[in-house]
Amino acid sequence: MNFVFLQKGKRYWKHLLPAQITAMCQIDYRPKGFQAVAVALANNEIHLYKDKFLVDVIQVEENIYAMKFGKLGREDATLVMITKNGGLLVKILKRTATFEESDTLHGPPKEQQVKIDVPKRTKLYVDQTLREKEQAENMYRIFQQDLIRLKLLTGKEFLKSVQAGLNPIAKTKNEAIRINAEVHGLGPRFKLTVKLQNTTSTSLTPIIDLFISFTYDENIYSLNPNYIEIPILITGIKYGFCTFVTCITDKVISDIIKVYVCRRDSSAPLISAVINMPVAEPNLSI
Repeated sequence: MNFVFLQKGKRYWKHLLPAQITAMCQIDYRPKGFQAVAVALANNEIHLYKDKFLVDVIQVEENIYAMKFGKLGREDATLVMITKNGGLLVKILKRTATFEESDTLHGPPKEQQVKIDVPKRTKLYVDQTLREKEQAENMYRIFQQDLIRLKLLTGKEFLKSVQAGLNPIAKTKNEAIRINAEVHGLGPRFKLTVKLQNTTSTSLTPIIDLFISFTYDENIYSLNPNYIEIPILITGIKYGFCTFVTCITDKVISDIIKVYVCRRDSSAPLISAVINMPVAEPNLSI
């Protein structure tokens, strides 16, 4: 972790590093007006930071325990490093090197430095602010009433869907069933596949005594069969039950078919699904 503090002792920003710091030095290259900080890490890397942005990464073979940037011989920009085992590494900055914003690996975009024209406060804004201050209690009370009313309506609709078996996942005290349906074909004859799965997690007891029935407009569709018995549903296994739907009307229309999974000893459906049938292609005779 690398921290930067102001002169008054307040932390300005922090930067999370990938490894522990082993050495640091300042890089001040005045001919190009470039200033940065070199940070040697325990993972054999040297990170160069300009302000808090990473501009370059140097890979080395050993951990660096000391380094210094400055003039060495005829070279004005040299980084001298001492490794853990006493080795000496020298990196020389090219005199033709350029330092542009496009060279920055991570940094803010140029648009971030553009100031946004904040609009002035209008009379409408001031009036609305005063209204909110004066009627804050009343506005909060109305908001809470609307929120409670919304929760109540949501609960009522959910209860209706559960009682009518419109929920795609039926859950009782000890049983849970999932249903989905698929329609295959272009028409006028379709294949309707109803898939059921016993998703009960609390018990491995299979579900028995179920059947599937359908409701549809008999002027548009004909189903064969329109009643399917379900002998058993074992936990975790998907079962597919098929029926064939025939469009018996000459009109280019479609309708819905409702699928109900019921228990023999109950008058209400356990679970149901609504299928939007596609428009049947005309039966062409060749």
